[in-house]
Amino acid sequence: MPTCAVLSFRLGLTDGVSIVADTWMRSLRELGFDIVTVAGEGPVDLVLPDLAIGRWPDGRAGVEGPDAATTDEVDELHALVEAALADADLVVVENLGTIPMNLPAARAVARARSGLPTIWHHHDPAWQRDRYRDLDELPVDDPAWRHVTINDLTRRQLQERGIASVTIRNGFDPLHLRGDREAERLRLGFRSDELVMVHPVRAIERKGVPQAVDLARSLDATYWLTGPAEEGYGNELEHHLAAAAAAGVRIRRDLPNTLGDLYAAADIVAFPSTWEGFGNPPVEAALARRPAAVGSYPVAGELRALGFRWFDPADPAPLADWLAHPDEELLEHNFTVARTHLSPESVTDALKDLLDEAGWSA
Repeated sequence: MPTCAVLSFRLGLTDGVSIVADTWMRSLRELGFDIVTVAGEGPVDLVLPDLAIGRWPDGRAGVEGPDAATTDEVDELHALVEAALADADLVVVENLGTIPMNLPAARAVARARSGLPTIWHHHDPAWQRDRYRDLDELPVDDPAWRHVTINDLTRRQLQERGIASVTIRNGFDPLHLRGDREAERLRLGFRSDELVMVHPVRAIERKGVPQAVDLARSLDATYWLTGPAEEGYGNELEHHLAAAAAAGVRIRRDLPNTLGDLYAAADIVAFPSTWEGFGNPPVEAALARRPAAVGSYPVAGELRALGFRWFDPADPAPLADWLAHPDEELLEHNFTVARTHLSPESVTDALKDLLDEAGWSA
């Protein structure tokens, strides 16, 4: 049986890339591959710490320096990566060759995979983030490789840069979104009649924490933030939460027991982001049959075009009306859209087509 190695900064955790990578791994197993995982951190088969985010900082908050590692260090990392992937028939690189959060690692992996069967899975390239706009080294290309994007916007942008790719949208399994509402709410200390609005994100500027807090205040809902502050956003986050608490908003900051428990315990999902490479939570909310308030980031337009009906986080009145008179048809409609267009089966089918085209089928 052929082996596929899946490699990234981190795998097996709760970030969006890890969750999508898990879906791909299930599909690749169905297509006949053994899977080996390699990452800088996480519960993986092989941990290479030099692949992790933050390994080679250049002094700018959250930015990985193109020259922070010496030539000898990159050569050493290249040798480690090459050895780690030596027995792999196929390698999938999850976002590490897309966003410059560890440029030395991206260079080392590209060198190790030169001329070899490799799928570069692109989630959010540098030019889509203001703080990375001056770093244009990634992605790199090779005739032996294939490139996959998670949305059509990035596919078109890659094409403008001379790199051919295909879009495979993220897939979601509703079985992984089952949770125990009563037990999770009891664990977290929510009252039985407490309206809970979850904001299932890492706390960074583009996630729209102030907008989510304002929506919670308008709805008299508890604001539940599940992720930590990152990218230097800690002080600003504390300021927003303190102001919200002073205005009477109930604040909770806890990790859920499981992803399914997160949606089971919540009544509303807030996602007022200004930018996302995809945006998993609104789709997960649909599969968990929860209403979602979703921002107007560009890729959300692609998802809305599939048929999703979401509320506007800047206009709480329609959501408040829905909560007062819940319409199950809306929840069933969104569930059907997610199952029709964004299923694990659709990912498996698209990967099979890609592997067949490249001649890499198991």
